[in-house]
Amino acid sequence: MSDIFEHPDGRVELQPQVLEELEASPLYNADLAPTTLVTRTWSTWNIAALWIGMSVVITTYMLGGGFIAQGMTWWQAMLTILLGNTIVLIPMVLNAHAGTKYGISFPVLLRASFGTAGANIPALLRAIVACGWFGIQTWIGGKALDALFTELWSGWSGIDAMIGGNPLHIWIAFLIFWVTQVVIILRGIEGIKHLESWSAPLLLLGGLVLLIWASSAAGGLGTVLAGTAALQTQQGSFWAIFPAALTASVGYWATLSLNIPDFTRYAKNQRSQMLGQALGLPLTMTAFAFIGVAVTSATVIIYGEAIADPVKLIQKFDNTLVILFSMVIIFIAQLSTNMAANVVSPSNDFSNLNPKRISYVTGGLITAVIGILMMPWQLMSSMEAYIFTWLIGYSGLMGAIGGILICDYWLLRQRRLELAELFRTNGIYSYGSGFNWRAVAALVLAIAPVVPGFLRAATTPGGQVAAPNLFDTLYTYAWFVTFGVAFLLYYVLTKTISAQGRGDAEKES
Repeated sequence: MSDIFEHPDGRVELQPQVLEELEASPLYNADLAPTTLVTRTWSTWNIAALWIGMSVVITTYMLGGGFIAQGMTWWQAMLTILLGNTIVLIPMVLNAHAGTKYGISFPVLLRASFGTAGANIPALLRAIVACGWFGIQTWIGGKALDALFTELWSGWSGIDAMIGGNPLHIWIAFLIFWVTQVVIILRGIEGIKHLESWSAPLLLLGGLVLLIWASSAAGGLGTVLAGTAALQTQQGSFWAIFPAALTASVGYWATLSLNIPDFTRYAKNQRSQMLGQALGLPLTMTAFAFIGVAVTSATVIIYGEAIADPVKLIQKFDNTLVILFSMVIIFIAQLSTNMAANVVSPSNDFSNLNPKRISYVTGGLITAVIGILMMPWQLMSSMEAYIFTWLIGYSGLMGAIGGILICDYWLLRQRRLELAELFRTNGIYSYGSGFNWRAVAALVLAIAPVVPGFLRAATTPGGQVAAPNLFDTLYTYAWFVTFGVAFLLYYVLTKTISAQGRGDAEKES
């Protein structure tokens, strides 16, 4: 009898008796187990709402303004963001396919290319980036709560003892937001599905209301857009700025382009995941970045200064109900993004380290703790550091992993996986030692060319090197460079180095 049942639309699930057999495997737990067909309930709307909920967030709001500050016009910034998100949609949909077809999560998919033990290397790299993002979004959410408490209670700002350069009341708000997220983590993945689905319309409404207010108060949208030149703090040519800006736009969601199977393993079919992502990602990212640019430009006209941070903008309002509504929108935006984008993947990734001891919930708690230890207030110290060091820097890691995943699944395996073998320590994906060293070698060699540029950017104030050399240029295109190099190297190494272990024999069959 076959290990699997294959639905007419191509989706696969394990037979019940095979699942029972695999329960004893150290590579198996209930959270990492393939989803059954009956549990794959996410529709096109659920997938689209996921992306709306993740895209409508303060870091998206501020992204376009960061590009304009470097010298772009508003429409150049919007086209760059749209192009970047359209590009990253391609690996997003390709990697999502395995999740929908086999019901497997990102770290389980990694076992096919990196080995049952080697999968932990790229999984942990992805997890650490997610922890950094979790910290960033939690810090911003905490500041929003702090602003709300300040407006509602005059004594709140009186808690002014300084810790680490910030007053104590900000740290308290940060902790409250952090604890709120921990409570949601304890509810598991279904809680995130419902959070995204009901919050998406509210977030879109909040963004639209903010744009209408800004346009009306500043004399019309035409006047607002004409005034965006005031946001330029540097005068760089478009083509000098474009490569780094495009890479940053791709890098923004390069993380999710890898672990998207964590969500599409619950999709009803391939059409739902493809259409949901296409509708939910590029247009929402561009639209909300546009709102951020337009509103920031309007603040120059209304208040005589550019206010890029929506939390600080809301503090300018004098109506308590308006402030309350606005802060609730920001609170939900940060919460919905963090729960989906920065908890699900590392929870599964940490669980993959030791499935019998680390559950999804335990992995989420580990994420929440590491997110604080990574000091997000430093990662967001300036927009330049955010774009040129953080976004571009980690995009190099994500590009290399993505190149290997797509080459392995689409080109070498032709979308065919032995599902039960992914959970067997001595199966075809163990590669004898648990590691597919060709994947590991391709990962390391692909990342190497962009490391010198990253080190120069990380040690340069603002992240922009004055006299860029070849390595700095390669770093500017980090995601594209590492994706292409890893894809090619992995293919060549797999085809030319003699097969070792059953995993290689299966791959070449």
